[in-house]
Amino acid sequence: MLTFLFTAYTLQIDVLNITAPDGSAKASFISYGATATNLWVKDKTGSFRDVLIGFDNKTWYGTTICLRLTWLTPLLGIYANRIRNGTFTIPISKNASGKGKKYQVPENEHNAGTNTLHGGFVGYDRRQWNILEKSASSVTFSLLDPNGTEGFPGTVETKVTYELKSKATFDITIKATTDSPTPILLSSHNYWNLEGYKETQDLNGHIAQFKSSKIVATDGNLIPNGKFTDISGTLFSMIDFSEAKSIGKMLNATAEYEYCGTGCVGIDNAFIYEGNSGRSPAFSLWSKNSGIRLDITTEQVALQIYTCNGIYNATNPIPRKAGQGSGYYENHSCLVIEQEDIIDAINNPEYKRDQIYTPDRPYSWHASHKFSIAK
Repeated sequence: MLTFLFTAYTLQIDVLNITAPDGSAKASFISYGATATNLWVKDKTGSFRDVLIGFDNKTWYGTTICLRLTWLTPLLGIYANRIRNGTFTIPISKNASGKGKKYQVPENEHNAGTNTLHGGFVGYDRRQWNILEKSASSVTFSLLDPNGTEGFPGTVETKVTYELKSKATFDITIKATTDSPTPILLSSHNYWNLEGYKETQDLNGHIAQFKSSKIVATDGNLIPNGKFTDISGTLFSMIDFSEAKSIGKMLNATAEYEYCGTGCVGIDNAFIYEGNSGRSPAFSLWSKNSGIRLDITTEQVALQIYTCNGIYNATNPIPRKAGQGSGYYENHSCLVIEQEDIIDAINNPEYKRDQIYTPDRPYSWHASHKFSIAK
């Protein structure tokens, strides 16, 4: 058990380890942020590799060095991604312009003036979660979020279960209940590199494939405007992954189009799944080098992909885990894959998504990550 100081609070970090029943995968977690710190799966030679980026020193989670890394492998909430102007109404309305009760939550991005990101200054990633249950192959964390915290209405209780199953399957299940109407959009925010930085320091060997013909349209600050942008056969076709292709090889070429915002090079976009039944994999990623393949099955309708566009800071670079070799985490060397609902739908009724949950309507989220060896 470890403790450290963050702002006015003393935070406790409990490190928990789990293993798949057949020994095909191993993982470590900490109670701070309900964070996944390590996930080991086997490569094409049968050797284990840690495919999550992070810190060997667990006390770094929650400190300034981690906060600058923008939400490193925790659970996001109470509302993942961005909220325009940090405002919304219940019932929802276009850009909080309706007659419903208006709420103001912290604007914690872009010099605190344009939007809320991942639930405010102290989102679920920066909270101390309780350990509810623990077994050899699973762990469940719980968090009680009091009414009015970060300006959000309702007392919300959230539970997340991480479970390793046989055949290298990593399941994440999230459940939440509230005592009064409130917006909820939760997601896992793991940073992946399926090579564990063994062969390369880029994503050139990472191949992705999933069905999506449109992304959420945004402004230069990545705030949704209520529209969709077609990607097939357009200037955005570079990020059309309906056919398998390398993620890394196209990243520099995105500079001209600023897919990920003004002045940004890379991907930071919300894709809308096409024909996702929730019964078969919606997203696939594999490495030509390590041979590790990841197939994700989820009931969520969208996913945000972020290609670690700004993770490197020359003044204060982040050292890689010892098991991932010497050096630092470089830009475009990892990616975040957030399974989630359509972002900022609470300010865009035209998306036709009901993200206001009530005592009679609990929230649920699930994603199954199946690892195998690419053929």
